[in-house]
Amino acid sequence: MSKAHQACPECDGFLTSDRDETVCSDCGLVVGTDRLDRGPEWRSFSEGEASGKRTGAPLTRSRHDRGLSTEIGFGDGSAVRLTGRKRRQLARLRKQHNRARIATKTDRNQVYGFTEIRRIVGSLSLPRPVREQACRLFESAQNEDLLRGRSLEGFAAAAIYASCRVNGISRTVGEVVDCARADEAELRAAYDALNRELGLPTGPIDPCEYLARYASKLDLPQAIERRARELVTAAVEDGAVAGRNPSGVAAGGLYAAAKDASTTLTQAEAAAVADVSTVTVRSAFYALVDEA
Repeated sequence: MSKAHQACPECDGFLTSDRDETVCSDCGLVVGTDRLDRGPEWRSFSEGEASGKRTGAPLTRSRHDRGLSTEIGFGDGSAVRLTGRKRRQLARLRKQHNRARIATKTDRNQVYGFTEIRRIVGSLSLPRPVREQACRLFESAQNEDLLRGRSLEGFAAAAIYASCRVNGISRTVGEVVDCARADEAELRAAYDALNRELGLPTGPIDPCEYLARYASKLDLPQAIERRARELVTAAVEDGAVAGRNPSGVAAGGLYAAAKDASTTLTQAEAAAVADVSTVTVRSAFYALVDEA
């Protein structure tokens, strides 16, 4: 007899199961508990709880097949041992299945490019939308036949840099190159092709986007970062730093704010963290000081 038809040990009342507890409907005594949730593991807002629809991982543009392909695993963790003949058969099936997933050279190049994009995005701690957009740019470049004669690694890095420029995320060419398997010349050649052929809506990065990261690397207090933000914002609004390297403007703003607060910060230190020359920092410093 099931628990729902047993009698209550206190009052001989009728027992009912409510989610993970067995409760007496008369006196309210909790007779037993079962912490295992035996309900469905899915949610369906359109078809109600009775829907048996199951879904897998969400679709993603960072894989050449959008994440829809299946894989032949190596076992389900059970104690059943396969014979040697069955294991060899599964190994052959697994090999053929992997070959069928990447049927053409285009797919193979796409798998390699997307893998490189995911690796660089992880190294730079960039958000997922940047990864998805970079993969779409790489695929668009492949469809426009821009990859012919150019480096796959360069286009992967250029797609990430272009996505950062489009979304206003402060990442310099040097930072992307440090994590990529391409050099700066390959990245710039690929980026020029993307910008020229695809017409990317890129614009200048706001120098204020660099301030928090550079101040953290230089171990500067928040007061200096706040003062540098005021100097840079005023200069940007007045157009005093138009056409200048935004990374150098940020470094110059931190140097100017540190000098006002009598904090030790050299132009070489500010230039090193921004990956620019001391001349760039000094020029930005004079522009900010004159504007202030």
